[in-house]
Amino acid sequence: MDGEGRVVSALGSKLRALEGGKVAFMCPGCGYLHQVTVDGSRGWTFNGDGDRPTFSPSVLVRTGSAVDPTFVDEPGDPPTVCHSFVTDGRIRFLDDSTHELAGQTVDLPDLA
Repeated sequence: MDGEGRVVSALGSKLRALEGGKVAFMCPGCGYLHQVTVDGSRGWTFNGDGDRPTFSPSVLVRTGSAVDPTFVDEPGDPPTVCHSFVTDGRIRFLDDSTHELAGQTVDLPDLA
C-alpha cells in the first residue's frame, strides 16, 4: 500500500499498478508520480508494457493556479502544468509544461 492506503504493485520497471484501473509513473519534470486510467473508462490507451509504456493521447496534469485561479503558488509547489506524450518508455514534454523539461524528450525513470 502507498501512504494513502491504495494498493500498489510493480508493473515492469517504469510503472506501478494502482486500484481502479490506474497506473502511475514518475515524472522527471515534476518529481511526482502521475496517474493514468488505463481500464478503458477514461479514453487513454496503454500498450501494456511496464518497461516501455506508451499512453495515448497525451497526459495533462494541472495543479495549483492552473485549476484554481485564486490559488497562490508558493516556492516548492509542483509545476502548475505538465503536458506530455509517453511513448516507448520515453516522455516528450510539450511546450505548455511549466517546468524546466518543457520541449524536451527524456527516458522515464525506473521506479524503485
